[in-house]
Amino acid sequence: MHSLLTSFLIVVLGLVSMLGLPALAEDTSDGSSTRATAADSYAEARATVDAGNFAAALPLLVNLTRVDPGNADAWNLLGFTYRKLDQFDLSDAAYLKVLSINPDHLGALEYQGELYIATGRIDAARANLARLEKLCGSCAEHEDLARALQAAGA
Repeated sequence: MHSLLTSFLIVVLGLVSMLGLPALAEDTSDGSSTRATAADSYAEARATVDAGNFAAALPLLVNLTRVDPGNADAWNLLGFTYRKLDQFDLSDAAYLKVLSINPDHLGALEYQGELYIATGRIDAARANLARLEKLCGSCAEHEDLARALQAAGA
C-alpha cells in the first residue's frame, strides 16, 4: 500500500511540475544539471531556500524540475523545501525521484533520513545512515543524519 501511495504521489508531483503550476541547506549538489539556465534557476532557488523563504522557493523549484527533470539537485532541494513546509508526502516523493536519478545522492539520503525521523520511521532513517556510512564514511551528510537521530533519541 505504501508503494502504491508513493507511486501515486510521484505521478501527481510529476503532473503538477509538467503543468508548471506553483504548488503553493546545506549544499548537496551532485552536479546532475546539464543546462546553464537550470544552473541559474537552481542558484536563485537555493538562495531563496537559504534565506528561509520556502514558500517563495517552491514554485521556482517546481518549475525547475519541470524544465530540467533529470536534475537530482533540484529534486533534492524541492524535497527539502516540501519537508520544511510540512508537506511530508510530497517531500517523500521528491526524495524518491532524486534517488531514482542518482541512488547514491548523499544529500538526498541525509534529507530523506531526516524526513523519516520527522515521520517516525526511525528504522528507515537508520538504514539511510548505514548507506551513507558505506558510501562516504563519516562525511558531513552522515554526521548530520547521525546528529538528527541522536537528537530524536534514536
